[in-house]
Amino acid sequence: MTRIGILLTTLLVFCISPLLAQNKFPLENHRADAQKLINAALSDETSFDELTYFVDTFGHRFSGSKSLERSIDWIMEELKKGELENVHTQEVMVPRWVRGSEYAAMTAPRKKELPMLGLGSSIGTPQKGVEAEVLVVNSFKDLKAKAKQAKGKIVLYDVPFTTYGETVQYRVSGAVEAAKVGAVASLIRSVGPFSMKTPHTGNSRYQQGVKKIPHAAITGEDASLLHRLQKRGETVRVQLYMEARTLPDTKSRNIVAEIRGSEKPEEIVVLGGHIDSWDLGQGAMDDAGGCFAAWEALKLMNELGLRPRRTVRLVMWTNEENGLRGAKKYRDLVKENGTLHNHILAMESDGGVFTPKGFGFSGSDEAYKIIKKIGSLLKPIGADEITRGGGGADISPLMKEGIPGMGLRVDGSRYFWYHHTAADTIDKLSAEEYKKCVATMAVMAYSVANMDQTLPKQH
Repeated sequence: MTRIGILLTTLLVFCISPLLAQNKFPLENHRADAQKLINAALSDETSFDELTYFVDTFGHRFSGSKSLERSIDWIMEELKKGELENVHTQEVMVPRWVRGSEYAAMTAPRKKELPMLGLGSSIGTPQKGVEAEVLVVNSFKDLKAKAKQAKGKIVLYDVPFTTYGETVQYRVSGAVEAAKVGAVASLIRSVGPFSMKTPHTGNSRYQQGVKKIPHAAITGEDASLLHRLQKRGETVRVQLYMEARTLPDTKSRNIVAEIRGSEKPEEIVVLGGHIDSWDLGQGAMDDAGGCFAAWEALKLMNELGLRPRRTVRLVMWTNEENGLRGAKKYRDLVKENGTLHNHILAMESDGGVFTPKGFGFSGSDEAYKIIKKIGSLLKPIGADEITRGGGGADISPLMKEGIPGMGLRVDGSRYFWYHHTAADTIDKLSAEEYKKCVATMAVMAYSVANMDQTLPKQH
């Protein structure tokens, strides 16, 4: 063959290889199994009851708490009763932040209790608390402009919710920026679009070389009130008391179970959620529902006798909320045992188990085309929308190593009403919506694990 012929052949192969990869996926060969999984998930009458029992029995499951470890013990006992394989835990050292007693109250221009929640990793106040005048700002830029007014005051960030990613920066970094201008404490308007006097917690950070000050969230209603009072020229004073403290790291565990692949067991599709929650409510939506939906997906495969070519692995990660230690530990362990790049897909549910829409996917263009074809199998339940860009906190360490990742996408219109609040309880969830999430995860995980070829990765 001439050089020109070789070049043309090479270009032809390069151009059509994505199409070949797409065409290699025979969709109809997967439709019958997908429908079996959907039917089984929708007709199930016990899984949602098990989730309900779990959250009612153990409540919130914060890192370092007895309730988290007891809940892991219970899940392990249940897993060992079933037929999933390689059931074990992975020991993880996790941070232990303790909230303690806390309260806030406006003392001027009148007395009023302010429902509040200390923010994760915050220090406590002095023993007698902190009382000071409040300076309300609407952004970091506004704080910088009013820096000379902030010294000795409590800074309140009254920043209405736009998106979580944009608004959460005030929770994460608010104490640092307030301390830089001499504030004695910082408060934020709770990060959420809707409130019924429900303060919203979450993790925060300090910066080396910047004085640590107490950091807490008040309700959207009260943040607006204090802001209105300031605009009228009133002097607003707040008393804040927090016993928050950080104790030495303690032991927790990731939970692992799997269905071993029939032909290529060394190749792995991993799916799951995080078993820890914040220290209030039941953590039903965030993220017991995601964990149980993934667990149920594997159970359905097993019960239907659907053993895929590749291994499907369930992981319930610990310490997502205030450290991501479980996810990092899992990544480290699979790197150590040489199986990191055997992971062909990582899937996570951590956006609530409301009506599923489909998935957001991050990976190669070739893989995206295949995932979109698999997604069409979910059209009967309206969960067939596959978009570019997706993942999750617990699979992010794997994704940074080049593993394709995807996150379950649901109707998130109510998610941030309850997220990180005492209102994250089982009554906010629907059994029918939950069953559709189970079906969506089961079909996607099984279909990818049972393909003839391996899901193509980025080159």
